[in-house]
Amino acid sequence: MPAVSVPGPDGIRVTDYHTAGEPFRIVAEGLPAAPGDTVAERCATAIGSGGSGTAPRPGPLDALRRLLVQEPRGHAGMYGGFVVPPDDDGAHLGVLFWHKDGFSTACGHGTIALAAWAVDTGLVPAGPDDRDVPVRVDVPSGRVTATVHRAGGRTTGVTFRNVPARVTARKVPVATGLGIVEVDLAHAGACYASVSARDLGLTVGKASLPELTRVGREIRAALAGHPATWHPDGPLLSGVYGVILHEELPDTPEGPRQRNVTVFADGQIDRSPCGSGTSARLALLAGEGRLEEGQVLTHESIAGTVFTGRTVPGGDPADGLVTEVTGTAHRTGETLFTLDPDDALGAGFLL
Repeated sequence: MPAVSVPGPDGIRVTDYHTAGEPFRIVAEGLPAAPGDTVAERCATAIGSGGSGTAPRPGPLDALRRLLVQEPRGHAGMYGGFVVPPDDDGAHLGVLFWHKDGFSTACGHGTIALAAWAVDTGLVPAGPDDRDVPVRVDVPSGRVTATVHRAGGRTTGVTFRNVPARVTARKVPVATGLGIVEVDLAHAGACYASVSARDLGLTVGKASLPELTRVGREIRAALAGHPATWHPDGPLLSGVYGVILHEELPDTPEGPRQRNVTVFADGQIDRSPCGSGTSARLALLAGEGRLEEGQVLTHESIAGTVFTGRTVPGGDPADGLVTEVTGTAHRTGETLFTLDPDDALGAGFLL
């Protein structure tokens, strides 16, 4: 087992949040150096030369990621972020998102958690009567602006405005173990493949989770190298990050309602409705004429939690749609993690 060291003599301190049920582990102090002039460059440093988002090269940042995501300190569903300097003074903070397999370029639920944390801790000041506090976060895919909603001096929710979301392909045939299915592709900070669970003979529910996970991994693998998954800014933002398996629910008076499970990286399940994935769904629904300006998508997760999303005016239509996603995040704890040099498990393991 490779040697792993914990930065600092006293271990590494983390703050845990959950956003609509999906964990987010925040590390703001004691990080190894992450060279780069931008958050995107720092993400590339973390991944390492010749590595990929789901197969990073060994290095100090990746060693810390493994320590915090693997058992016994984490689990296969863990998610988190390293707080790093922003690209410039226009943002409050930057973040490198990570999961059990490596690093990602976008994370909506993580952005919601980080914005809540920034205000809750006073990193971004909020007065007792402030109701909407802006928090600007640089992520590897660009600058994301969040608004932290407050009432009675407490955070009640967060809305984030994502990088532009654009549809890149529709009805791409993909062979799976459950038959050939048509997949839609959209970029919203990362590339997402959307497919109707019903077209696979499945429903989005806990009982179907093993089959949903298996077919999500099949679809992601089948689309490797597909030209519609390529991003003009280069390989860091290219390739399918998540597969969204969705089903229709009765519309609300405000607009469509759907339930989804997003299978991302190498078979990790998003417990939340997936924030960046919600932006991708908004772009697809708007392109189908099913979501008009002013309407709201009610987006449910496999755990029954909800995000709401809408398109908003602005931006360059050539870049894609501007979308906003709203959800809630709550702090679940703070931990000081250490590593006993005599611990034979070292950084841990994943099952």
